[in-house]
Amino acid sequence: MSSTSMRLATFDRYGPPEVLSVTTGPVPRPRPGEVLVRVRAVSVNGGELALRAGRLRPFSGRRFPKWVGIDLVGEVVTASGRFAAGDLVWGLCGRRMGSAAEYAAVRADRLDHVPAGLDAVQAAALPTGTTAITALRDVAALAPGERLLVRGATGGVGYVAVQLGKAMGAHVTGLAGAHNLDLAKDLGADDVRDYRAPGDLGRFDVVLDTVGIDLPAFRRLLTPRGRVVTIAFDLDHPVRSLAYIAAHATHRRRWVRAFSGNPTAPLFAELGRWVTSGAVRPQVDRVFPLEQIAGAHRALEQGGVRGKVVVRID
Repeated sequence: MSSTSMRLATFDRYGPPEVLSVTTGPVPRPRPGEVLVRVRAVSVNGGELALRAGRLRPFSGRRFPKWVGIDLVGEVVTASGRFAAGDLVWGLCGRRMGSAAEYAAVRADRLDHVPAGLDAVQAAALPTGTTAITALRDVAALAPGERLLVRGATGGVGYVAVQLGKAMGAHVTGLAGAHNLDLAKDLGADDVRDYRAPGDLGRFDVVLDTVGIDLPAFRRLLTPRGRVVTIAFDLDHPVRSLAYIAAHATHRRRWVRAFSGNPTAPLFAELGRWVTSGAVRPQVDRVFPLEQIAGAHRALEQGGVRGKVVVRID
């Protein structure tokens, strides 16, 4: 591979994981305010699966090829501002995607240093934890002693949310598949339930939803001042799902709100502090090389993951 070209993952049509391929393209040239990063690892996220499958077609259009990869961990190529060459950093490419490549040009305000003690693969399991921070601290304003329910407690955002909820002083109930209940307990959940047969769950002050379906049923579990924060919507019924969220977002009691994370450096720094304190640890499900990115997408698509699926880029 020459110094001006790189390997990257793309797809030229919507479809199953097999539409993904690894090809070559030019190394990006950073624009003012950007940092060139030699990418070492990325995670696979649900939004990428929906994009690749064509389920976001009204927003993503029909222009191809499209890149994949939202977050990244890698080494700074050339010193820039607060970053020295060789620094291990983590961050987000943003909604344009493209981090599943050997190099990425990333805005400096969307990068921060990886906490000491984490390697690239471990660190790649954590950037979406910024979503959990925003959901619990900023949107839900979770308070010590409150009861928190995490749907998808062992998924890519949920596994961090369980740990954060405990660190913030909440009583945490985790919903997960039967074979993942041990992990949810190990992450710190006070109560774990099989989402297929949860039994009587009781009432909750906060529900963090990472699934996007059946929101009315989970709203009914709220205390009078309870709130649902969702990071997903029903892709099979998007209009109905988004209309339901919008209709309940302004309620003063038992409200439902959604948000799409777009973290900047201070939020990554905060995530780093949670990690350094020992309150949050990474959970890697499986690791795939870049050449097997289709397999990584398939692994997440099949469900039942234990943490994050990571793609290593050597």
